[in-house]
Amino acid sequence: MTNAPDDDIRKVVNRLKRARGQLSAVIDAIEADADCRDVVIQLAAVGKAIDRAGFAVISTALRHCMTEDESADEDAPTVGELEKLFLTLA
Repeated sequence: MTNAPDDDIRKVVNRLKRARGQLSAVIDAIEADADCRDVVIQLAAVGKAIDRAGFAVISTALRHCMTEDESADEDAPTVGELEKLFLTLA
């Protein structure tokens, strides 16, 4: 996320930290022999948090590509590459 605004990076990191906490709770629940429904609900929450972080990364990159001079950053992904990344999350 080179050259992404600090606020965008902070939001993605916060989402991923939340997912990490949820994943730890899932592991603890499994080790404690928790009800499978509760485990599945927590796993779904982890998956959604990770997906949202991925979408936020792509969204930030798309906004950056649309507002910056693409030739200024040779390593910046093309819109086509970003679309492909987006579809891997869908």
